Amino acid sequence: MTAQDPNLIKNLAVAIGQTQSQAPSAFIGEDAPFNDAQRQWLNGLLSGLHAVANAADAGAEAEVGTALTVLYGSQSGNAEALSKDLRKFAKTQGFEAEVSALDDKTPADLAEANHVLILAATFGEGEPTDNAAKFYAALMDEAAMPLPETLNFSVCGLGDSSYAEFNKAARDIDRRLGELGATRASDPIFCDVDFDDDYAQWRDGAFASEAFQAAAGASAAPEPVTAAGPAFDKNHPFMSSLMVSERLSGADSAKCVNHIELSLAGGGLDLDYAVGDALGVWPMNCNHEVAAILAATGFTGKEAVELKAGPASLKSALMSRLDLTTVTPKTLEAWGLESVADDAQIIDLLKGESLEGLSPQSLVDGLRPLQPRLYSISSSPKAHPGEVHLTVGEVRYNLHDSDRKGVASTYLGERLAEGGMVGVYVQKSAHFHIPDDDNVPLIMIGPGTGIAPFRAFLEEREARGAEGKNWLFFGDQHEACDYLYRDQIEAWCESEVLNKASLAWSRDTSEKVYVQTLLKKDGKEIYDWLEEGAAIYICGDASRMASDVDKALREVIQEHGGKSAEEADAYMDMLSSSHRYQRDVY
Repeated sequence: MTAQDPNLIKNLAVAIGQTQSQAPSAFIGEDAPFNDAQRQWLNGLLSGLHAVANAADAGAEAEVGTALTVLYGSQSGNAEALSKDLRKFAKTQGFEAEVSALDDKTPADLAEANHVLILAATFGEGEPTDNAAKFYAALMDEAAMPLPETLNFSVCGLGDSSYAEFNKAARDIDRRLGELGATRASDPIFCDVDFDDDYAQWRDGAFASEAFQAAAGASAAPEPVTAAGPAFDKNHPFMSSLMVSERLSGADSAKCVNHIELSLAGGGLDLDYAVGDALGVWPMNCNHEVAAILAATGFTGKEAVELKAGPASLKSALMSRLDLTTVTPKTLEAWGLESVADDAQIIDLLKGESLEGLSPQSLVDGLRPLQPRLYSISSSPKAHPGEVHLTVGEVRYNLHDSDRKGVASTYLGERLAEGGMVGVYVQKSAHFHIPDDDNVPLIMIGPGTGIAPFRAFLEEREARGAEGKNWLFFGDQHEACDYLYRDQIEAWCESEVLNKASLAWSRDTSEKVYVQTLLKKDGKEIYDWLEEGAAIYICGDASRMASDVDKALREVIQEHGGKSAEEADAYMDMLSSSHRYQRDVY
């Protein structure tokens, strides 16, 4: 068999893993890149696999395993994705898992549970994630009710060791559950950004614990694993080709924002996404940064080093496997350093510290693995089949009299050539999607590159012919050079796909105007839309914009709804619990 598409064999393997959910006649269509004989053989193979899967399903007993509660607090989607893996794994161990966000439960709810596993990410400077904040506050409250010792729990934290408050939210949850009387079934694990191995160790340890083993022994027989995992994921990315990389912001803008278009075609088995999802991108490091590290250390790059994935040359490891920026406790330990400046980066240490005895191996031992970057998808698959679009602001800054730049943003914007290949995967969002009901009004607040998912939302609503009203709040510094997707937004206003566009330009007038300024200005109409059932979405900067917008919304509800501060908070809680207030912030 020959194949012109580089992903053909890989994508065929994906199809084999998906046979259980498809009808045999739909496996290999006539438009697939196979001749008649190949198609006939493949359809026979997949049909047989389908029959085996269906037979297994038909023969399954209706027994239910031991009840397990899996709770997650997730901001970027990693903890949420792991919770789904945990549910599948639990079934193989004789457990039937209920999975939900931490905020969908209260600490009191846990009193009725016997087995609870928690995956908790830490966001920002030691804070719980948006969908764990209420649970966290209630758990930490001095008035929290005691929990029974029959509640067996274990906690896995996801964090970033470059932050001072590494895994604080998860550590607090683990400590507090123990203080309230619950029983720790297995030791917690607090993962760094390369969490896969530590997560697997924690998962296996929890189910091997005495409390879980005893419960599993009294339950239905474990269910064998028969279904394939996700076709493409963080560890098995889809190789996409760059179609378009063009600057969106004007030449006079202080920011360089690029519109990126990537191909998702893969031999008839494409990578699927929904509006509201994020795209994970695996970047390559910059040649100049690799050269600077080699020059600072005196190494040639040809030296052999050992990585977790296997042997590699030093230059290859530096180009595509390792984070060349972030200093972590692992760095200090591997290089024999006691402390460094808070803002120091790897190159600063290599140039400024006396690192006696540094070898190629100890160099890479002090560097953490390179991680993918997540970007909000800015296209609708209905409007752009076989493609995915991103809106990427290039990260550039000066530190210690040296120009620095973001790895992934400049990789996509300047180093990846048209037609070049890049590994990508879809990070699914549980709730940051437009409603199934096309009549629900939408209020979308996304200044700067925060407009990305709302371009996708509006494309989707236009393609669906949705009749619900749409209101966009967008802004940046200058209208003349920072009005991203201006032509498209104005066309939507003209066609009434977009009913209102409120635009805030913070540097065009003597008084700075931000999106939260306009929210309060149009407060009565905002409240009227909410009373009509509107859903609110926020995307963009978490450090200031998102909190300022949240504050403005509470003030609007209080003023125009005639509510007290406490009643306005309860109203916002109602919006959150009904998934009518969603945030994609970073």
